[in-house]
Amino acid sequence: MDGIYLTWMVSALALGVLLLPVFKPPWSKITLPTFVDFFRRYWIHIAIVFIIYNSKDLLDELDRLIIANTGLDMTPYIYAIEGSLVLEVQQLFEAHWLTVSLTHFYVSGFMFICYVSIFYFAYFDDRWITDRMTLTIAYVYLLAIPFYLFFNVRVTGDYVPGMKTLAYDLTPEISDWFRRIDPFTNGMPSLHIGIPFAVWLCLTRFDEDRRWNRYRALVLTYTTVTAFAIIYLGIHWFSDIVGGMLIAALAVSLAGRTSDSWWKLFDERTMNARIVTLLTNPKRAYEVVSGRTVSFVRKFKTPTSRETGIMALAVFVILFSIITWELSHQSLPAGGIEEPQGVAAGDGWMVTIDNRSEGPVMIVYDIGDLTENWELDDLNISSSSPYTLFGDMLAVANESTVSLINLSSLSESSAPMLTLDIEAPDSILLTGSEQAEFILLKHAGVLTGFDVHGQEVELGFGTSDVKLVKSNGLDVAVVMEESPTTVHFSRIGTTGSIAIKEINASSTPEQDAILESWETPVDLENASIVEFVFNDEFLAATVNVSATDRLVVYNRTTDLQWLASDAKYAVSDPSMKHGILAWSIRDHLDPTNPVEKYMDREIQYVNLTNNHTQLLTSDDVDQWGPQVLQNHLVYFEQSTDGVVTIQIHSWTPEITIYSNIILQIGMVLGFVLVFTHVVQRQSEFQTKNKTFEEE
Repeated sequence: MDGIYLTWMVSALALGVLLLPVFKPPWSKITLPTFVDFFRRYWIHIAIVFIIYNSKDLLDELDRLIIANTGLDMTPYIYAIEGSLVLEVQQLFEAHWLTVSLTHFYVSGFMFICYVSIFYFAYFDDRWITDRMTLTIAYVYLLAIPFYLFFNVRVTGDYVPGMKTLAYDLTPEISDWFRRIDPFTNGMPSLHIGIPFAVWLCLTRFDEDRRWNRYRALVLTYTTVTAFAIIYLGIHWFSDIVGGMLIAALAVSLAGRTSDSWWKLFDERTMNARIVTLLTNPKRAYEVVSGRTVSFVRKFKTPTSRETGIMALAVFVILFSIITWELSHQSLPAGGIEEPQGVAAGDGWMVTIDNRSEGPVMIVYDIGDLTENWELDDLNISSSSPYTLFGDMLAVANESTVSLINLSSLSESSAPMLTLDIEAPDSILLTGSEQAEFILLKHAGVLTGFDVHGQEVELGFGTSDVKLVKSNGLDVAVVMEESPTTVHFSRIGTTGSIAIKEINASSTPEQDAILESWETPVDLENASIVEFVFNDEFLAATVNVSATDRLVVYNRTTDLQWLASDAKYAVSDPSMKHGILAWSIRDHLDPTNPVEKYMDREIQYVNLTNNHTQLLTSDDVDQWGPQVLQNHLVYFEQSTDGVVTIQIHSWTPEITIYSNIILQIGMVLGFVLVFTHVVQRQSEFQTKNKTFEEE
């Protein structure tokens, strides 16, 4: 993946250097010392572009978290306006040679424009253009941030029926690279249009002697071809192009208005002198800084519209930051746990065994109020005791008994409502229609069932040689040792079963070839289901194919099945409820070249109604074991220092009480400041006109 990126980057940089003689001003010369010297003369400009470029990872991470936490998706509205117009363009021109050419042009060409549009002007010491171009590019990025975080628009190939993501799917390596760097939800506005169009506008406005006419013509040509490419490749909508052009125009306008004041402070020629003063005469530097600070603050005692505008902007930046923080931190740890051993969660309750130093204790949480929990310390359990949760019922086993506890009456009594004297099972399930009606126990491959009164019930199929068992209401599904890729369905109280044969975990030859190159060949003949979940419509199973564990989704109504995640990376812990399928995955991990940031597991989920996959976590800590609930998602997280916590994620965005108070105060203050700013502007404009008329 890094090889592809480096190839594109080196190609872009090399092309920029090779074309330097073509676009240089007629009177300029190209010398080797200038390559070194322009870094000294324009290091702040270069730093700004470098910071912007490298902030994309943070922005994309926030984007993934916010859309996962809020479900903000404006794509349906864009699709309602544009329909399948982009699909018609793709189908009209689709050709393999064009796809290959435009994919490389799309990536490498954008790198060329971003780098060269600062490098050329700085190298030939055109400070007038370099100053304004640097700020223009910076403003384009800054103006795009609110849209990327709160106006999520998906790529067309991921949304329009029949549309292909031609660029993203060109090869498995390219697909991996795009998936790693792009959340596929920040389409509006298109920076592939916003940046080059802003460069062209900037040159059109500020290149007064037209020394850069050739380069300006190249940028316009590039922008035109890119507009076609991003539509054809299944990436952007026409609306994204319009959005990119609008923020480009606004960015150029802002650069023109702020360039003089910004570079008066950050010009490298004066900045270098300030740094020397700081190092040689810190007292003098302190006096200058403190004096200017006092002078700046003093202006706010009797503010004009300029100072009022600055205060209003500062207030809204703070509010925006608080909202962004809150919406990207919707997972909270369950307190009071030292070393959790597994977790069982239902709609309203969460149960775990805490392996404390004085012995294991079962803890029950009310998810609606995490401050309220109960410790069940009289069950004689071990840290490996099986337990399960269904509705308000908890079933837990020790070495000789299985206990059924009604959690809704914990405030009165924690005594079991039923105790079965039976050898400890390997696994235990509670199931029923609306409440727990049956207990399913698996021990040494034998499956037995009881009702909540302790009477054994008919399960409808052979109960020996059972490898895995799951339930959904009155439906029970099992995987037998002798047929490891077949799922047998039956219904409690009936006889006979239905088998879904051969859950198919095959992938494309290209994906299998990559696993072969990692020395982990795929073995479909000996594949086996290692975990599965199901509901009335879908079945999801992780299937071991020797090389990895693949997640297969099977539609029980249509008999269709497909891979829900990348076929190369190991998936585990599937959980499915309320139309959501979640799992943990070691995404992007190449075992032949392991990168530390990809060693941990992340939580992903897909909304089965629209088949859109989201990345819930994106960080350097390990997360696993998701359990989907109606209003929450529960999962494990291990910090970098080895501490394991149970995280509870809310599907509905929640803002803490303290942030809510700050937001309310900020909105009132922002309203007052904006009103004052508008009134002051009109008053100052009127005064200016009167003065002009008198003169």
